[in-house]
Amino acid sequence: MSATPVLDALELRLGHHFADRALLELALTHTSAVAAPSASYQRLEFLGDRVLALTVAAMVYRAYPDAEEGELARRLNALVKRETCAEVARELNLGEAVRLGSGEAQSGGRTKTAILGDIAEAVIAAIHLDAGFEVAAAFVERHWSERMRAARGPLRDAKTTLQEWLQGRGLAAPTYRQISRSGPDHDPLFTISADLVGLEGAHGTGRSKREAEQNAATRVLVREGLWKDTDV
Repeated sequence: MSATPVLDALELRLGHHFADRALLELALTHTSAVAAPSASYQRLEFLGDRVLALTVAAMVYRAYPDAEEGELARRLNALVKRETCAEVARELNLGEAVRLGSGEAQSGGRTKTAILGDIAEAVIAAIHLDAGFEVAAAFVERHWSERMRAARGPLRDAKTTLQEWLQGRGLAAPTYRQISRSGPDHDPLFTISADLVGLEGAHGTGRSKREAEQNAATRVLVREGLWKDTDV
């Protein structure tokens, strides 16, 4: 990938001109386009995930001085999850510049939430390596702060809410079991089942067991009418 109008336009949307554009090119390279994973965005995505989490954690800490740890954690998780990162990627039209293998491109890789979410994190890391943490943090604040202020939906923990609801009906607490784990070691994807006594359970997926458990509990809450789809 060489200097092109596509990358020029992308830098304008990002609000950052790369001193080392190779970093941006690497952040936009999917594993399907290269022979070795190390030549893709995977390592950058790993770093960008941490830069994003630290920046957003500081944002919610400052914005909600009276919030307890649990609430801060739930706000953080909602803002750094893959779906939110993919929303930012779509706003910046990162998919236009992603380098994909032919098979991935033909299967709609430029619009896949998983790829777009990873690309957003990789771009954050590229900015961090190119210009430092403060510049990368400023980029995150530009694109995540409004989402933080506009956050809606329940801030209560889904697992706690589900357990309390079940206990209120005289039912046993749910149990959680791992159904599967896929993906590379640095970016696993877990599928967890929330098993209920007397009610149908539900499956949830996440990048950690905890996230998958929360998502499984959320599915039950939505199905039972306790939470709305728009609240999730």
